[in-house]
Amino acid sequence: MARIGVQAMMLKNSFTEIGAYETLAKVAEIGYRAVEVSQIPMDAKNTAELERARDVLGVEVAALSVNVTATGGAPVDALDTDFAKIVDDAHRLGTRHLRIGMLPLPAMASLEKTLEFARTAEGYAQRLQAEGLGLYYHNHHVEFAKVEGRHLLDHIREVSPTMGLEIDVHWVQRGGLDPVRTLRRYAGQAPMVHLKDYRIGALPESAFGHLQSGDFPAFMQDFRNVVQFAEVGEGNLDFAEIIPEAVLAGAEYLLVEQDELYGRTVWEALQTSYDNLNTLGFGDLFAAPAQTVGK
Repeated sequence: MARIGVQAMMLKNSFTEIGAYETLAKVAEIGYRAVEVSQIPMDAKNTAELERARDVLGVEVAALSVNVTATGGAPVDALDTDFAKIVDDAHRLGTRHLRIGMLPLPAMASLEKTLEFARTAEGYAQRLQAEGLGLYYHNHHVEFAKVEGRHLLDHIREVSPTMGLEIDVHWVQRGGLDPVRTLRRYAGQAPMVHLKDYRIGALPESAFGHLQSGDFPAFMQDFRNVVQFAEVGEGNLDFAEIIPEAVLAGAEYLLVEQDELYGRTVWEALQTSYDNLNTLGFGDLFAAPAQTVGK
């Protein structure tokens, strides 16, 4: 059965402040029982606490994040330098899913560079498949650019057929596509789906100051920037249709994520998403895996 969880990018500050186990205890207290690890160092301490949270709290590890090649910046293990460690971590934590969080920035320069990344990813996807693990690619909006008459995502899929997908419905919408139809199109290829709402916010007061002063370009910049990330159920995406379609398409994990919080705490945001998803009738998708709780 599909399960609703949390994308841990939202929790990285809490992981640093109070640790992985205590963070996931707060996640479980709200009612979530799955987490996708992202932007969290997979050091010995965090890995042990993730394992403890699984065994004691029943919080499953839905997926671990990886890069194809080692880069600076976010603390993400890379398949070219940490392959054996990544495989060991996944088996230890009981997850079969490894996900690439975004197209590497240099690979956005051209179709040729994108396909070079995809070919490299395909080689690792095949190696991971032999280890009982799947490699998945998380979309943003750039993958829906039309290049030579096709979406960039379809170029990636053609070159890397072994690598599956992680569909982020907010970025699908921002890319100009319909999330429901996109989930249907990639049915059977996306065991993880990101639940992230899409809100049109209010123009800031400063915009009208720009307008009054005659700074029309500054006003239009504010006008263009009213698109916001939102708690699930607080924006315009139709999750009453999206979630059943995602489950029908084979999603195993539906992961709540909000890239920006606009002054709210992460706990307020996660609680709002949890409450709204229950109100929509999806409370059964928060159920804990009974075989692990209290192990």
